[in-house]
Amino acid sequence: MKIITGGVCAAKGYTASGINCGIKYRNGKRDLSLIVSETRASCAAVYTTNLVKGAPITVTKSHIADGYARAVICNSGNANTCNANGIEIAEQTCELAGKALGIPAEDIVVASTGVIGQPLSIEPIREGLPALAASLSADGSSDALEGIMTTDTVKKEAAVEFILDGKTCRLGGIAKGSGMIHPDMATMLVFITTDAAISPEMLGKALKSDVAKTFNMLSVDGDTSTNDMEVVLANGLAGNREITGEGTDFAEFMKALNTVTVSLCRQIASDGEGATKLLECTVTGAKNDAAAKTVAKSVICSSLLKAAMFGADANWGRVLCAIGYSKADVDISRIDVSFESAAGRVDVCKNGSGIEFSEEKAKEVLLKNEINILVGLNDGEACATAWGCDLTYDYVKINGDYRS
Repeated sequence: MKIITGGVCAAKGYTASGINCGIKYRNGKRDLSLIVSETRASCAAVYTTNLVKGAPITVTKSHIADGYARAVICNSGNANTCNANGIEIAEQTCELAGKALGIPAEDIVVASTGVIGQPLSIEPIREGLPALAASLSADGSSDALEGIMTTDTVKKEAAVEFILDGKTCRLGGIAKGSGMIHPDMATMLVFITTDAAISPEMLGKALKSDVAKTFNMLSVDGDTSTNDMEVVLANGLAGNREITGEGTDFAEFMKALNTVTVSLCRQIASDGEGATKLLECTVTGAKNDAAAKTVAKSVICSSLLKAAMFGADANWGRVLCAIGYSKADVDISRIDVSFESAAGRVDVCKNGSGIEFSEEKAKEVLLKNEINILVGLNDGEACATAWGCDLTYDYVKINGDYRS
């Protein structure tokens, strides 16, 4: 396994582009993106669990029901959610993209992100598509990534190279996400491409298994968005024998997928709206996987703990508090807690009770921009990791004037 560059264009047979078509008319930033596979590809997706769903999700589900797709088109600046004509706009977007690319509209995944409940005109998309298609490039991942960003402050992408059946394969992805990020969903928007050959059924199995350990363990602010979607395309151009069942090749594919998605999770968490620190909660010694995941997510979602981390305050009682209300099957009298960063480690709780520690050392540890909250339940062998960020003044400022 080797870390490489290239995002969604790292794998063979993919091009991408991103332009400003006028949806973000006030700032002129890119707001329309396109990712295209040279050939029809196996496709799998997971979506938000919010009952209020963006119209593009309904259209995408229909388009990839056969397990295949060829392209992804996404706009930012407008979520196309809670609009009476939302499905019509999403379908028209696919039809226009299909015409520009010379492929069936049904082979296109469509996504949107931005303000909810604001009408989306098809005209900017119609006028921008010829230029968007014309600018497709094997180096276009960065432009496509910029085109899906909203309140993101940095670009988020990752890619790896790995071997299947003696063939060199690549898998890469881009993501947007900064706010409205909470477990039990796909994520904000994540698009992943690979040239590995894998059947739609096994691709779906890989994606659902991976998301349970990655994006469903990610929280910034406790709000589950309406448009979250993670899509994976696999065009098979690497030439490996198609993965149609479990085994060594499937395990290796899963490893590659997880490497990319964990990287994207960490990037999203560290770029949470207003965030100054990436928080990672590592839970060990749980009775079972469910308990480990529940504890990790509860800790990472605690607003009080997030605020303490912003202030570099080693208020470990907030960790115990979050575990206590999580309803996980744990023995409170066995819990150990430590804080760790590049500045070192400080143990703050042993067997559910406080222990003496240096507040000065703890402050030094917590002033770093990546903090690991270590929770030892000492009651089994299951483990889990969750990601989040600190809660700052700027989070309220950003969301107080989001529409303006």
